[in-house]
Amino acid sequence: MERFQVVGERVVEALLGSRPGLAGTAGDHRVDDRLPDFSADAVAADRAMLVDAASALVEIDPDDLDIEERVDHALLSALVDRELFELTEIRGHEWDPLVHNPGPLLHALLSRPYAPVEVRLTALAGRLAAVPDSLATARATLRDMPRVHAETAVGQFTGVAALIRDEVPALLAQAPAGIDRIEPAATAALAALDEFVAWLRTGLAADVGPGRDPRLGRRRWEARLWHELDTELGAAEIQRRAWANLDRVTDEIRAAAVELVGGPADDETVRRALDLLAAEHPDDHTIVDLASITLDETSDFVRANDLVTVPEDPCAIQVMPQFARGVAVAYCDAPGGLETAAVPTFYCIAPTPVDWPAHRVESFYREYNDHMIRNLTVHEAMPGHFLQLAHARRYAGSTRVRSLIRSGPFVEGWAVYAEELMVGCGFGGLPVRLQQLKMQLRMTLNALLDQLTHAEDLPEAEAMALLTGRGFQEEGEAAGKWRRALLTSAQLSTYFVGYSEVAEIAAARPPHVSLRDWHDRMLAHGSPPPRHLRTLLDL
Repeated sequence: MERFQVVGERVVEALLGSRPGLAGTAGDHRVDDRLPDFSADAVAADRAMLVDAASALVEIDPDDLDIEERVDHALLSALVDRELFELTEIRGHEWDPLVHNPGPLLHALLSRPYAPVEVRLTALAGRLAAVPDSLATARATLRDMPRVHAETAVGQFTGVAALIRDEVPALLAQAPAGIDRIEPAATAALAALDEFVAWLRTGLAADVGPGRDPRLGRRRWEARLWHELDTELGAAEIQRRAWANLDRVTDEIRAAAVELVGGPADDETVRRALDLLAAEHPDDHTIVDLASITLDETSDFVRANDLVTVPEDPCAIQVMPQFARGVAVAYCDAPGGLETAAVPTFYCIAPTPVDWPAHRVESFYREYNDHMIRNLTVHEAMPGHFLQLAHARRYAGSTRVRSLIRSGPFVEGWAVYAEELMVGCGFGGLPVRLQQLKMQLRMTLNALLDQLTHAEDLPEAEAMALLTGRGFQEEGEAAGKWRRALLTSAQLSTYFVGYSEVAEIAAARPPHVSLRDWHDRMLAHGSPPPRHLRTLLDL
């Protein structure tokens, strides 16, 4: 046990020191003045570090450890193996410009008051100063980019420039003495960003073809899926379960639609019911206020029904920054397990882009109507991501492993389970239940779209037909999900697989344990993959 604590901490320390994004997300701020380094020498050194870490962990016999540390050993070994796989097999830094986006690391220093302004400005000066070299490395490294990635990068990197122009002065206003350090670095960073965006646009305008196929192909996609999910389920079984779940939820949403509007239990009735609900929707000026209202509603409902212990941690609603848009409509940005400052969780919502035509804006808000926003708030905030991650931060083990690692299937699986839990207890009545069932269809289709796109070359027209037909999605939502499937891989499968496994654990609640106590136990171990949570709960 003592040997693992020493080796585990040494590996954690190496990962924190080499990965500014991982360190910042975890709440370790010692490398807040750095950006990731994808130069050839740095990549070679990183690979050597990961190989050494894997070798050191392999030499430890898990059978010599107690259950908690056995899980930590498995989690840390899986993280190291995954990082090594990404670096040597996927090699995203060589073809995906989004990997080089400095926006999230700059935004974290601007938006999250984890330290005095002067301290954050010092870190910000370091990161801004690193932008020119970082983007020069990106231009020298990137080859054969997929067109969809390059197009998305233009929008995101333009958003980074806007972030620097709009938000850095506001932080400087709180500590004007930092202006001599920040302004020259900001000016150089803006010039480098403009140059990089122009370089991307030149490549896109050359119209030499679509570039690299964004689809990974079955071999690499299945390998990435294995690393992403850390589950015993294989790709074929996931697909089989997804099709079966799609049929089950289709029957349920047809029955719910009949209950709302009457008529036969068919797809046309579902569309009539969803159209009725879609008419009640926010707009760009009211969506953030609606999200705030629904956060109060969901919090009150969770407490009134004694579903799970609600921590007193603060949650703030934010408009999603422009540099982060183009992949998802909302996300939860929570402080990590190593964060010592009292900083809030951000529930971020993306309004529509300013250049969208009116019909596309209308389609977006028909999808994200008043009732869907309530369900979205359950997923992203209460009792979904915000609450779960607040519980996770309270876990303290003999190493920092679980402060560092968040299993996507557990985090997303809990949030999808939370949706089902809330409507099962009556939250939002039939309108929200219909939206929750629609989201169940969506997360099931996510897994199918992920696999069919990357492993079976699903054409775009068939994908759109599947999403708008079986998923009852608005065309704009379906188009965005198709784009997301091309921009990402394996992540879209975490929702369905995680939900399936988390729901099974929730259903295993012993008869003598209350619902709140069982949920608290499920959330008391950090964010481990569900298969390890079963071990920790002695299931």
